[in-house]
Amino acid sequence: MSNSNSLACLPAFTYLNSFLHQNSRTMCSSSLHQPLTPALYVFGDSLLDSGNNNVLPTLAKGNYLPYGDDFPKGVTGRFTNGRTAADFLAEFLGLPYPPPFLSFRTSGVITGLNFASGACGILPETGNAMGKCLNLDDQVRLFESAALHDLPRLFKSSDELSSYLAKSIFAFAIGSNDYLGNYLNPVLYSTSKTYGPQSFAKLLVSSLSRQLERLYNAGARKFVVFEIGPIGCIPTIAKKPNHDGVCDGGPNLLVSYFNQMLQPMLQNMTSSLAGSMFVLGRANGLGYDAVINPSRYGLTDSRNPCCTTWGNGTLTCIPLLTPCLDVDKRFFWDGYHPTEVANSILASLCFNDTKVCSPVNIQDLVQI
Repeated sequence: MSNSNSLACLPAFTYLNSFLHQNSRTMCSSSLHQPLTPALYVFGDSLLDSGNNNVLPTLAKGNYLPYGDDFPKGVTGRFTNGRTAADFLAEFLGLPYPPPFLSFRTSGVITGLNFASGACGILPETGNAMGKCLNLDDQVRLFESAALHDLPRLFKSSDELSSYLAKSIFAFAIGSNDYLGNYLNPVLYSTSKTYGPQSFAKLLVSSLSRQLERLYNAGARKFVVFEIGPIGCIPTIAKKPNHDGVCDGGPNLLVSYFNQMLQPMLQNMTSSLAGSMFVLGRANGLGYDAVINPSRYGLTDSRNPCCTTWGNGTLTCIPLLTPCLDVDKRFFWDGYHPTEVANSILASLCFNDTKVCSPVNIQDLVQI
């Protein structure tokens, strides 16, 4: 496929023309081609949740307008106006969007599942103040159960199932709630009194490592793990009273300890777990640059939410109010979450650029 066709595969609004024109390889798998991988399995929080929280008793929900305002199926429980980064990755891989596990029923081939759950985190207690969500341990346990009881029925042999799992992509975006809703919330959680910033980051990274190893033991081999983004730049933090900067450096410094430990952990796992490849998604630096230099990405507003939110521009969308008209020029959808265009930038670059996803991008990962 020529490069001009590859441009057509991407949302036109990513504006990464210089990057795209430098790259001669296709950015996505069209419907005329076989999928690049058998399945995409998704784990994480509200950045990737595609509807699991709809059926859970939690206050953290995106199942009302204007959420889904630009999504073809309308309101689904996604915490943005349109597609998540996982949705874009699925498109680029030539796969359907991975459906939310808690409402998925099938008797046929499974091309992926989404276990992500808004408000939850790596630690079991994160998100409990909002109600019930699927923490990372829950998500991994549900996958283990599916791999043990459900998936084998769809394959003729255990070798076929092993090959399917080994070729599938396992994507993760989780950890920001362990800071926003836990460590930085001393009224409800004692973690900031118990752990220093670096000790807390070490706790999170070691917990994440254990969950990744469980998935490896269940048959997963190809992992993409995104950093925690620059949480000090999201409106719910940056728009606090008495704060006039674009970003708050304190929370950004906290998550930097986690991100600094994440890379060597993933490298170590690739070295120690035979046949595995753990890819680091550099979401933090990319997100920070897009907030500080929005015009580089075709954006005009990287500070204000597009929807009208509770809390004077700092929380979730107020139901049914009309959002901004220039959503394709905005970085933030609500006080916490990026817009579809911001999600497309991250997914597009991770798919085809080793500066954002390393040591290999996703297009190369599927070839391994």
